[in-house]
Amino acid sequence: MTLEIRHLRSFIAVAEEMSFTQAARKLHISQPPLSMQIRQLESELGVDLFDRSRRAIALTEAGDALLAEARPMLLQFEQTLRVAARAGRGEVGRLTIGFVPSAINGPLPTQLRQFRTRYPAVDMLLREMRPDDLVLGLAEGSLDVCFLFLPLIDPRFTVRVVAREPLVAALPNRHPFATESSLSVADLSSEPFILPTRHQMPGLHALVLETCRDAGFEPRAVQQDVWQLQTVLGLVASGLGVALVPQSAQRARPAGVVVRPLSEATPVVELGAFWAHGNSSPALRNFVAMLPGAG
Repeated sequence: MTLEIRHLRSFIAVAEEMSFTQAARKLHISQPPLSMQIRQLESELGVDLFDRSRRAIALTEAGDALLAEARPMLLQFEQTLRVAARAGRGEVGRLTIGFVPSAINGPLPTQLRQFRTRYPAVDMLLREMRPDDLVLGLAEGSLDVCFLFLPLIDPRFTVRVVAREPLVAALPNRHPFATESSLSVADLSSEPFILPTRHQMPGLHALVLETCRDAGFEPRAVQQDVWQLQTVLGLVASGLGVALVPQSAQRARPAGVVVRPLSEATPVVELGAFWAHGNSSPALRNFVAMLPGAG
């Protein structure tokens, strides 16, 4: 006979109640199967666990020893089952989230806060990375989900657009156009540009180029290897040039920079959440279910 948890559970119930009748009622079974389980346990161990020679049963020395060991064993087993069940529901575990720095200006902080409130036992490991590294981490499985600017078309990933926003012009505060309420992209055709870095995927760099080309000019880049928008804005503040940035970037706008809307319709900046098709993590499933959908 292989010892099963039900044998220990039955033994503990009888030992605590000191009555087969009361223990059977507590376990919601009839008394004969309960008595059989205790007999099977005693037969397996080769000892009597209860002294049945008197009117009221009592634990033998072997029974006392088993009870002391069985209680914590059963508690640990039940705790293990609960942890496994919670992990299967995505209520515990770990979620590794990668993002470009600019994502922190969008919906990401709210998403993280809401997820933490609902699933406090899930450890969130956050990694601020370059777009190329995010895509690599997602493909290799070191990241569960990442946030970066579209476009990115990769059949390995599922994408959900979580934010859409317009491009705006960032200017030094002493620029002649700084007093204007809005600008046309063509107004900037002769200006030196601070361009975001061109990564392997098109991303924001391609969007800025497309916007300028649609306005009839090729931007004259004086800096084009700056991948953090906070740094782009810092260079604008120093007077090195102008930039086209997502509207949300103005939340990190340093002193010396003014932001002006563009008068014409321009391509919309889209921030996407990406995850690999084959990732079956329950925590990821819960995280994705809480993602906002951009209108």
